[in-house]
Amino acid sequence: MQDAGLRGAYGALFAEVDAGGFGPPPQGQLSAEQIVAHLVANDELMIQASEALLAGSPFAYYELEEDIHRPQLDALAAEQGGLRGLTALLHGTSDRLCGLVDQLGLAAEAPVATHLREGFDLIVDEPLPWSRTLDLHERVHLPKHQAQLHMLRT
Repeated sequence: MQDAGLRGAYGALFAEVDAGGFGPPPQGQLSAEQIVAHLVANDELMIQASEALLAGSPFAYYELEEDIHRPQLDALAAEQGGLRGLTALLHGTSDRLCGLVDQLGLAAEAPVATHLREGFDLIVDEPLPWSRTLDLHERVHLPKHQAQLHMLRT
């Protein structure tokens, strides 16, 4: 499995973040800082699953719920000093994830117990080949948050 598509999806997301000019979110939605913090948290979970597969673990899981991290997102944003620090952290986590993805080879086809819920448009609760979950991240998850960031631009 190659990481070129994944790196491209992150590149498009970073272009949106770098454009800046974000206003407050609509009621009940994530702010720009919370979106980037959410992506950092997600990367860390995907890194853990990828590392487990690379280590030959017979079992790996990936669990991400849309709102489960909201208090932690705010804490992470404060810890990193806001959007700029979060963006730097996301550059690091995304580079690390992409590097692992490039190493996966056949391990990318291993089933991973996946529980993922992002609104009504992305719901998974079943074992999936890890390559499929990574594909969802590249083609659905990252573009969804890129679009959210774009809508927050004032």
